[in-house]
Amino acid sequence: MVATRKTLKGRLLLFLAVIGPGLIAGEGGNDAGGIWTYSVAGARFGYSLLWVMVPATIALIVVQVMAARMGAVTGKGLSDLIREEFGFRITFILMLALVVINFGNVMAEFAGVASSLELFGISRYIVVPAAAAVVWLLVVKGTYESVERIFLAASVFFVCYIFAGIAAHPDWKAAAFATVTRPETAGTGNYRYLYIYTVIGLVGTTIAPWMQFYLQASIVEKGITVRQLRASKWEVIVGAVFAAVIAWFIIVACAATLHTIGRTEILDAADAAQALRPLVGEYAYLLFAAGLFNASLFAATVLPISTAYAVCEGLGLESGLDKKFHEAPAFYWLYTLLIVAGAGVLLVPRFPLATVMVLSQVVNGVVLPFVLIFMLLLINDRELMGEHVNSRAFNVIAWVTVAVMIALTIAMLLTRG
Repeated sequence: MVATRKTLKGRLLLFLAVIGPGLIAGEGGNDAGGIWTYSVAGARFGYSLLWVMVPATIALIVVQVMAARMGAVTGKGLSDLIREEFGFRITFILMLALVVINFGNVMAEFAGVASSLELFGISRYIVVPAAAAVVWLLVVKGTYESVERIFLAASVFFVCYIFAGIAAHPDWKAAAFATVTRPETAGTGNYRYLYIYTVIGLVGTTIAPWMQFYLQASIVEKGITVRQLRASKWEVIVGAVFAAVIAWFIIVACAATLHTIGRTEILDAADAAQALRPLVGEYAYLLFAAGLFNASLFAATVLPISTAYAVCEGLGLESGLDKKFHEAPAFYWLYTLLIVAGAGVLLVPRFPLATVMVLSQVVNGVVLPFVLIFMLLLINDRELMGEHVNSRAFNVIAWVTVAVMIALTIAMLLTRG
């Protein structure tokens, strides 16, 4: 009995020692664009898209465990491995695409920060510059450990959406049934296109490509090794499941309220919060709005870090939150540029932000298969991974995810035409 308690205590301490990368990467998907996508799914299609969260969560767990395992075994980030194994040219093209896609995501994050506080009458011309300054100082003046602690504290605040979902008084039986049963027929014409488009957006925001680059890089910077791999895997799983639960409650909240009254079009995540106000009461509305601010500010910090990690690793340049500005100038200048440009666009009048926000999530889903192919080729390389190559089950799930996302993209293009 004493030995069992000691074993459990040891496992708990080991889990607490590695906690951070998986939880932060998982919650990173629940950003402003993600909240908007989940809100649209619930408002437009009711409970009928809840089934997507089950395979998306399974795929998220598999993909992020793969990224964590590669980081722990090799001690290198994902883009670093891609450069070493596939050459500089392919890496450069991939990094360029990642910067463009992530720039759209960064704009969406600052849009979430601005719109969440505009609900309370605070101008974006005050909020956006202030938020940009805060996230810049947090990273440039902090260390990996201090930044991670702040991120973990912010992750806990996502429970706001669980309370908001409960306050919406959904039909729990219908929601549970829709989560575990076959989806309804997607219909024809524009409805089918929107259905497929939204499914791709849901998967793209749940398993955003940038999350894998961030996770693997942070595993390396935190110093997690093969000895801690089991605990790291469980930390990643907990982070993925928590992120999926939050997403599920956002969909349910909007399905139970907005879809019910026929409010199917939402301009952005703040519009979803505003629309919920007369339906769920002031308390739930405030929770939804506060959650949006927290999620947006959180991701406005994490996403540029992920991009800077990926690009600098891919180009063989110094990177890391524990390095000073002069030790990793390219890393910090790219981080700074993404923040300044992403926040600056928000100050341009009549910028089509809602279009950029949803498009960025769909593009995440379209690009995801290409990132997964590189990950699968790397993790199944025995010279690189030794005994830690993928199991057959992991390979099947990951390759099926690749095939399904490519098929959905083709279907979306054909339906659009």
